[in-house]
Amino acid sequence: MSTITAGNRVETATPARRSDLLRKLFEWGGFAAGAILVTFGVVAIVMGFSGRSTVADSLKLERITGTPDITPALIAKEAKEAGLTGVSLPTKSVAGMSINSGDRARTFASYMRIHALEATGGYTYAQMGRFQAKPDAPKAELAIGGGTDNPQWAFVDTATKQPVANGARNLWVTETALTTALNTSYMADRLGLFGIVVGIALLLSGIGFFVLAFAALHRKQVPARSY
Repeated sequence: MSTITAGNRVETATPARRSDLLRKLFEWGGFAAGAILVTFGVVAIVMGFSGRSTVADSLKLERITGTPDITPALIAKEAKEAGLTGVSLPTKSVAGMSINSGDRARTFASYMRIHALEATGGYTYAQMGRFQAKPDAPKAELAIGGGTDNPQWAFVDTATKQPVANGARNLWVTETALTTALNTSYMADRLGLFGIVVGIALLLSGIGFFVLAFAALHRKQVPARSY
């Protein structure tokens, strides 16, 4: 009877040791995973704040300040007087403010677009011809937004003997370059904010792994009964 009992104890002791080893492996693995997540979280948060700081510093160097007319009420009045329809008007004001953040940069860019539309009569770059058209140019040679793409019906510069560029169309080139830079600043600012949010999520996840692993490591083991 005692021989059978001793054999059963040996047989149950080996799986128990394996189970205990596997448990400790998972527990320390939890600590390792927690440490990695916390590290990634801290790095993501630091990079996010650094990115947003870089955007703000770069915008400050441009010394852009909102003009007095860039308020929702005044821009709506200007757009109406210019006959603009079907355009999305800004809803925020940056009048008199320093453009030193991604959000303000995006708002300022939206005002620039309205001002460009006012100058071109509501037509965009693609709707205007490359050259300044002659007064007697046929209607078929004119673009919807004015000007012509046919050099034969364009004004010619007497000095260069080249067709005169459409000034309104060139205005869109400048406007597009500036607003693209401002919108890029906004996107970079949002990406920095996204990095901060992700970093916080990783940090909390890592702390959660630490708590779970610590709780499992200090969990009391119920001794197995022997019969």
